[in-house]
Amino acid sequence: MHSIQKITPFLWFAGQAEQAAEFYVGIFRNSKICDIVRYTEAGQEQHGQPPGSVMIVSLKLDGQDFTLLNGGPAFQFTPAVSFVINCESQEEIDHFWNQLSEGGAPEARQCGWLADKYGLSWQVVPTALPTMLMDADTEKAGRVMAALMGMKKIDLAALKKAYAG
Repeated sequence: MHSIQKITPFLWFAGQAEQAAEFYVGIFRNSKICDIVRYTEAGQEQHGQPPGSVMIVSLKLDGQDFTLLNGGPAFQFTPAVSFVINCESQEEIDHFWNQLSEGGAPEARQCGWLADKYGLSWQVVPTALPTMLMDADTEKAGRVMAALMGMKKIDLAALKKAYAG
């Protein structure tokens, strides 16, 4: 059993929690599947999953605890909730963007936002972005925002160029 953090994202899947966990663990370093709990006769009727099938997968993604539930098709992910991945370099942005968008929503959203093949939304952004957007020079910050709004996958060099003027 792994330690329990104070707040843990708990994600509802229609039936692919184990596959999703394997997908995410393959993308993020310092990641692993910690525990798998299976449905029994006593719990399966609520979510329509057969006894013995995966109910809950506990995992760590880059050290962050997550819990995935196979709860059936009652709920779907929406872009109203997303996970931000703070990236130090274009190489890191490209890695996460390319891996997470594979098989995902055909149209990526703007500003580094994408939906993966399970419908979960991610924002792949450079760590330098908040500093650029909060610059006291509102003209510089405005140029960065204008450049950002025109991007799907973030181009860090283009943001730095906009920032420099």
